[in-house]
Amino acid sequence: MTNPIRSASNELRELLMSAVGRLVSEGKIESVPLPAFNVEIPQDKSHGDFASNIAMAFAKPLKSAPRKIAELITEAVILDGSSFERIEIAGPGFINFFLSKRWFSGVVADVASDGGSYGKTDTGAGKRILVEFVSANPTGPMHIGNARGGAIGDGLCSVLEWAGYEVEREFYVNDAGNQINKFGKSLDLRYIQLCSSDGQALMEKCSDDETLCQTIYDDDKTFPMPEDVYLGADIIAHAKSFYDKNGSSYADKPEEERTSALVDFALPKNIQKLEDDLLKYRIKYNTWFRESTLHNSGAVTEVIELLKKSGYTYEQDGALWFKSSEFGDEKDRVLVRENGIPTYFVPDIAYHYNKLVTRGFDTAIDILGADHHGYIPRMKAAMSALGVDPGRLDMMIMQMVRLVKDGETYKLSKRSGKAVTLETLLDEVPIDAARFFFNLREANSHLEFDLDLAIEQSSKNPVYYVQYAHARICSIIRNLEAEGHSVENLSPDKLDVLETTEERELIRYIASLPNTVDSAAKDYDPSKITRYTQELATLFHKFYDKCRIKGAEESLLKARLSLCMAVKITLKNTLDMLKIDCPEKM
Repeated sequence: MTNPIRSASNELRELLMSAVGRLVSEGKIESVPLPAFNVEIPQDKSHGDFASNIAMAFAKPLKSAPRKIAELITEAVILDGSSFERIEIAGPGFINFFLSKRWFSGVVADVASDGGSYGKTDTGAGKRILVEFVSANPTGPMHIGNARGGAIGDGLCSVLEWAGYEVEREFYVNDAGNQINKFGKSLDLRYIQLCSSDGQALMEKCSDDETLCQTIYDDDKTFPMPEDVYLGADIIAHAKSFYDKNGSSYADKPEEERTSALVDFALPKNIQKLEDDLLKYRIKYNTWFRESTLHNSGAVTEVIELLKKSGYTYEQDGALWFKSSEFGDEKDRVLVRENGIPTYFVPDIAYHYNKLVTRGFDTAIDILGADHHGYIPRMKAAMSALGVDPGRLDMMIMQMVRLVKDGETYKLSKRSGKAVTLETLLDEVPIDAARFFFNLREANSHLEFDLDLAIEQSSKNPVYYVQYAHARICSIIRNLEAEGHSVENLSPDKLDVLETTEERELIRYIASLPNTVDSAAKDYDPSKITRYTQELATLFHKFYDKCRIKGAEESLLKARLSLCMAVKITLKNTLDMLKIDCPEKM
């Protein structure tokens, strides 16, 4: 896989070590163990394309001034046939290296050759990663935080895939426990209401489900509800659908039987809605893992026994406790209540044990909400107690989103008057904008999402700006092809004419994509890709404004057209990574 920056860096290391070996063999320096030294890219381009501190690293073992060592090394380095054309010594002994025009030409040729795979690396080859994200409560619709988590999670999966990892996407369905009990109770109360005389009268008055649901939702006096239930209109809609199918036939059945029937009726519909909304958002999961399978398979009971055998549990006041404080947690945690019912913590432990041991993923990544900071140490403590390396479990905390419209905080949906959900957000803004905007900043940073900017068709809108750069290149290529100038895969020697500052800056940045992918994968930060696309678009516009293509001498025209194609390929690959469309016309 092509990685121009890494190849040049490795080549430079070899050049430097060969030079040192030559100096030793010639008796110009003593033979001492090779010290660790850096090869890096200076922020200031006047300091070269690469720089090394090798002379300074050798100063102590050779008992000599760094600048004197640098002079010896620069004299011994052989650049002929390499990717570098000249060397300079700077300051007390830094050695700066400048890339040759052939290196820049080679980048353009390599991108054309790699095409849709340019930017991919093999850094994670052979390693399996499971990324669990969104995992919204199936008792209701997805909120705006889930929308951000979806974009970040799916973007991270794509980045990891481009870095060579084998990645699986997973949604954890909480279909057991207290929230399902609460869901059942909510459905049951609404169903009984609809079976009442007031409910019958209301159904006759309201001609459609949405009107009925909203009327009941808003009318607290006629249909009061306790505080410990879900109050959304979606609960009413499910109860109404169940009533339409079964009438009042369940009204006289035992509450447990009625509640179970209502949950069995409504929960699959909610889960299907979650899946449909996420597919619309361009997210397709490998697995929808149900919490109930952990209970039904005995995995929850098994993990309790494993923790007991580990020696990190104790009984107190009739409850079973986990000594999580011995692993750095702020306090010990209850595993099984005195009534014999496990806390929510236990199936979560069983779930992560399933990921890392039962299914054998090398790494499991959870993307969690901002209120889950305390969850991390206790789960890592549980893995340690079970003999699982806690370093294999990574948890990303995602901060809140602030929606802004007309310069003010925006909390309500026009359609329902309630909190904005993923579905209503995608009614307001394009999917491309949603996925791009949610990945503009690191997950642990608060995000302000400007709804007006997301639909604005101008360079102020970052996704529009990047997409326009792609469309502009397509237009340039179309227009020149109409005049008989087709894009060709030129050999590097025919690309050597690309030597202006703007051309080299653009090529240098194109060359950095594989390293950017690796960096984004290492840091679990897909926002590095959105920032990369914006900078690439900016550099392209600067190049196009300064470097004439149409009307240029034929060999230069063809070379610049090849550079345009390299930018087009690179832009498309980065946007494809984020599942954002690349329009050819705008």
